[in-house]
Amino acid sequence: MKILLINLISLVILACGDQTKKNTVTKPEIANAEPIEVPAQNGLHKAYFASGCFWCVEAIYESIEGVEEAVSGYSGGHTKNPTYESSNTGKTGHAEAVEVIYDPEVVSFRTLVEVYFGSQDPTQVNGQGPDRGSQYRSIIFYQNAEQKKIIEDVKTAVAKNYDKPIAAEILPFQKFWKAEDYHQDYEKNNPNNPYIQKVSIPRLNRFKAKFPDILKEDAH
Repeated sequence: MKILLINLISLVILACGDQTKKNTVTKPEIANAEPIEVPAQNGLHKAYFASGCFWCVEAIYESIEGVEEAVSGYSGGHTKNPTYESSNTGKTGHAEAVEVIYDPEVVSFRTLVEVYFGSQDPTQVNGQGPDRGSQYRSIIFYQNAEQKKIIEDVKTAVAKNYDKPIAAEILPFQKFWKAEDYHQDYEKNNPNNPYIQKVSIPRLNRFKAKFPDILKEDAH
């Protein structure tokens, strides 16, 4: 019993943020909205993903060849100007998300989707690892019908490898709200943080071992 209690305390300490368990359901007007397509700039496209703590997800995507940058933020909710504090209540509907800025001539949207499903436990509902709550739920956003079909095709293929259903929501992209400055490049800037050491870096390393062929040279 004592060991179990210590383990539970450790999970709370090593969490990305507030562990308020709110099972906010995505509002129908968001789930049924027309997707908004983000125009390319200087040949670079943008894609949006949520799969737990954005510190982890940002580091994963930034290690991929062809990804110019990954930005931490919030998406999928029904409130304007969400903050770290407000999203952690679970009442905004937003999830911690990343904006992936990439060169489609180097890395395809399909590959980014495969990375999405392959770099997490895609069956975990309302969370990822020790991070629990709707603000950590898995969402993959599409901007047009072609992207939606790619996501659904990859999800169907991935589902064959699991006994449990795939938890990720597939939602039309509406808007991405950039997170506070201190969240950007958090793993890189805070390598000694206990959460980074115990959760984020191991998750990144598991991803690297699974996808060695698409990594940037300095990410090996």
